[in-house]
Amino acid sequence: MSRKNISSGQPGAKKTERYIQPSLLLALKKKPSYGYELIQEISQFGFVEGQVPPGMIYRHLRDLEENGIVVSEWETGGAGPAKRVYQLTSEGEAVLGFWIDYMRQQAERLRRFVDMYHETVGAGG
Repeated sequence: MSRKNISSGQPGAKKTERYIQPSLLLALKKKPSYGYELIQEISQFGFVEGQVPPGMIYRHLRDLEENGIVVSEWETGGAGPAKRVYQLTSEGEAVLGFWIDYMRQQAERLRRFVDMYHETVGAGG
């Protein structure tokens, strides 16, 4: 079966949002930021292909703020329009730590799986 034939069942095809939360948290760990800047930053992490939908990001930021994981305030200084700047809370730091542990464990499981595959193929399977 060619890769083209399984594209609708492509691994992770419908899981675009799975790593948005840890991506936002890591970007905010680096520095407090506003929405557009966060969109640019998390696109570099490679979890979302193409343009990151702003509505999705702002929805996640609102949820994170409602749950005390981030806080925000309006920044009115400067020549441009006011911007809502988000910052990680101590609870957000803890949540990011949980995400990192989870992702590390997932990476180890995936590496073992791939290694088993290569062992099987190498053994003539």
